[in-house]
Amino acid sequence: MKENVPFSNLDRNKIIQNLTKTKFDLVIIGGGITGGGIALDAAARGLKVALLEKGDFASGTSSKSTKLIHGGLRYLKQFDFWLVKEVGSERAIVHKLAPHLVLPEKMLLPLIDGGSYGKWLTSIGLKVYDILAQVSGDDKRKMLEKKEALELEPLLPKKKLKGAGYYAEYRTDDSRLTIENIKTSLSFGAIALNYAEVSAFDYTDNIISGLHFKDLMSGHEFTIKSKYVISAAGPWVDELRSLNNSKKGKRLHLTKGVHLVFPHTKLPVNQSVYFDVPDGRMIFAIPRGKITYVGTTDTNYDQDKDNVKLDLADALYLISAVNNMFPKIQLELDDIISSWAGLRPLIHEEGKSTSELSRKDEIFISDTGLISMAGGKLTGYRKMAERVVNLLSKKMEEEEGIELAECTTVQIPLCGNDFKKSKHVKKYISEIFQRIGADGFTEYDAWYLVTTYGKQTEVILEDYSIQKDKDPYIRMAKAELHYGINYEMITTPMDFFIRRTGRLYFDIESIPFLLDPILGEFKSIFKLDDSQIRAWKEKMLQEIHEHSVFSLDRG
Repeated sequence: MKENVPFSNLDRNKIIQNLTKTKFDLVIIGGGITGGGIALDAAARGLKVALLEKGDFASGTSSKSTKLIHGGLRYLKQFDFWLVKEVGSERAIVHKLAPHLVLPEKMLLPLIDGGSYGKWLTSIGLKVYDILAQVSGDDKRKMLEKKEALELEPLLPKKKLKGAGYYAEYRTDDSRLTIENIKTSLSFGAIALNYAEVSAFDYTDNIISGLHFKDLMSGHEFTIKSKYVISAAGPWVDELRSLNNSKKGKRLHLTKGVHLVFPHTKLPVNQSVYFDVPDGRMIFAIPRGKITYVGTTDTNYDQDKDNVKLDLADALYLISAVNNMFPKIQLELDDIISSWAGLRPLIHEEGKSTSELSRKDEIFISDTGLISMAGGKLTGYRKMAERVVNLLSKKMEEEEGIELAECTTVQIPLCGNDFKKSKHVKKYISEIFQRIGADGFTEYDAWYLVTTYGKQTEVILEDYSIQKDKDPYIRMAKAELHYGINYEMITTPMDFFIRRTGRLYFDIESIPFLLDPILGEFKSIFKLDDSQIRAWKEKMLQEIHEHSVFSLDRG
């Protein structure tokens, strides 16, 4: 297995020193999936690259999507064939780059009386979808009769069900996909830093030549020199354009998407279902290990972008939608165990509703040279990165006579992918279960490790073998933490519980048990005082409460 590049907050001063002493070809603002993809593409072409993120990596939109690498079937209804073709084709590529992290997922599309999709149009639509996305083999769409659909998913409503479409998508963990792109970029010489907020730009002859950032961990300000700057700040793109005095013309249109998490026993769907809501929208119900999550909404948003919350109306809307499609279930607010809410940075178009706005990405270039990328979908991150780095390549050739190599990210496996074939992932999960099962771990635990870390699981198990705690789950969690601190720039307990491991969303019940042991490790490793540990514990308990407790008196 290829060794990971050390990537640790313990080396923060050294990283900042490297950032301030180097003149970069490119600085990227934003450590979400778009910024991570750009960092990998640009560094792989030989550029000196730095990436700055004001929060934790993937802490914005890139940890709060529906977590699907999917072809955007609904965009056929908008006749957006180009988008369907591109993201549909990208699914198989991203699966190949990280087969442990991007997993095949069969999707059931129920056809119901009065629903959005009729049988004939669905059949034609899925066929076009297959052709545009170049789907082959067992992944090709099938049309199912009512009896076949009920055999696959007995929870569907018998009275109004007419049949179903059955097609292939891919499921992922968006936070993990982001961090693995960033980590892979490090092996090509990129430098990345989280909790580093850009505060101003420097200019030479009215062209950007660097920027200032504040290290939010120390409070100190630093300066970086760079020939070019790309903003991939998602919902914050317009703020940076304003900082650059270049916010004119097109602007962002933010919409909020929310997801609810239930125990799988409360919503025991057999596979993912993409289903109708009475108001004409479509939402997903997606099983994932111990849980099933449901989403998403699509509402305008103009409030605090750093504190996007799911409110009671969001929760009641999604519960009502589930109960309408799965009448045997009848979920209630008390059944919610977790949730997440995120923003989509779409491009504003006058006169269009949120659901009508295009998911295409766009690039803005200011007179001072700031390049901003906005819009787009998780699935298309690699092509988005290719487009903006191609544009940068053209600028470098025109302005400096430097010719960059072509994009090679289609051939670069992401960290954790040491699998010769995707089918070897299942074999490796079985192997890991055989190795940890005797300590009381379940098949789910083996699945979790491999689909989170891939072959990097080996580093974690090596650390696990030397831990002294009596409880094996505490030993494993500490081994995960050590790996994340050494190789994934974990800086706070929230980084660990929310973004690196996904426990807040997918295994929230494990957090109270693990919280004190993990905080103890933070205290020891980072040499922190009791007041900092108490503050972090309070913050983590607040996160649990805000994501999981809903009642009729919550506004």
